[in-house]
Amino acid sequence: MIKSSTDFSAGISVAASESDFSTTREIRNLANLNRTWSSCRILNLAKLYTVYKDSDDYNAKPLFEHSALNRALIMKHTLRLDERDLFPNGRRTVTKIILPYNSYDLRLGGRSLFVRQTGYETLMRSYLGIEDIGKNRDARVLRCLDDLPSLDPFLLREHLDKAGFNPSGVYFQISPHDLKAMTAFTAREIEKLVNVAFGGGKDGKGATKLGNKILSDKLTQTLAPLQRTLRMTDEEFQEGIMCWRGFLYYKWCHAELQDGLRDVLAGIGGYRPSGGHDDSLRTYLKKARPRIAKAIVAEIKAARDSLDHYDKVYHALSVRRDPEPFRQFLLFGSELFLELGQKIGTLNHITSFWRYRMARVNRKGAKPLQDIEFADILVDFESGLFNAMKKDEMRQRA
Repeated sequence: MIKSSTDFSAGISVAASESDFSTTREIRNLANLNRTWSSCRILNLAKLYTVYKDSDDYNAKPLFEHSALNRALIMKHTLRLDERDLFPNGRRTVTKIILPYNSYDLRLGGRSLFVRQTGYETLMRSYLGIEDIGKNRDARVLRCLDDLPSLDPFLLREHLDKAGFNPSGVYFQISPHDLKAMTAFTAREIEKLVNVAFGGGKDGKGATKLGNKILSDKLTQTLAPLQRTLRMTDEEFQEGIMCWRGFLYYKWCHAELQDGLRDVLAGIGGYRPSGGHDDSLRTYLKKARPRIAKAIVAEIKAARDSLDHYDKVYHALSVRRDPEPFRQFLLFGSELFLELGQKIGTLNHITSFWRYRMARVNRKGAKPLQDIEFADILVDFESGLFNAMKKDEMRQRA
């Protein structure tokens, strides 16, 4: 059960009070988030609370035991220049916790902190009454979230499960916008399976119907023939469908990212910032552009290789009518799934941040980026790519 929150309005240190939302712009931006469900960059627990607060499963299996944390907004945040002294280790993308004063009206503002920032233990004690972040369950969940490059629901669920946490399924829903876009994509993907294994019609309705079942959180008798074909127990099938849903989600994400990644690669190679009088900056940009572009292409290829493996085992099931490779994939594909999620998360961050940063530059009358600003973007990308490579190496050694 969720523990009631302490009164975190009192006893706040000076450093903590600086994290309050105090400007009109900040409060307006926070309020806009309540129109957003969870996404790759935002885990909107405030929204989930307002919708599911009376759900038995939600109350019995909370993500966080502390009620204030379980109504927070968790975000992947790229540090501004004036925030970087909070992370002496040079991190650029961090996990931000926003504790709203009112989950129903975010216009009232809230308090915020970053996971593992300087003074983190003091802030956790001041805001939430958490004394020992090394042993506290909620602090361990936050560390799990901070270790991820993205907050997408499938990567989040798998990572938490490996760490021994099993919260309610409501925390891992696909946003309504993404779900709508994925429905047509999923129907196209599984049309062969429906026609071959389920005798679906040519109008595509069978594929759409089955696709909706796969994307839903509740399995029905509609999928019973597939479960029998794959010779899986109820528990294995439930987990396997979640894995399949995740791969479909990442395949869709991979396709959606292509235009954005082309823009990033073209911009890294061709954008001409203003300035250029600093020799060290010129040298860095000259060497970093091809290095980062090469690393992005390698990450795209690695993600594509994982998806190719999925395509092969799915082809065996839907065309050759050999279910065993797909069965093995669903039973033992969690490591491949986690690896793919990490790569898609890294690429998603690169494209979304590039789009956000360059949209401001491309507005009519806007000034071009200074060379130091452009270099700053590249340093952020390089940091994310380096961390992804390091995690790949650790997985390979394991």
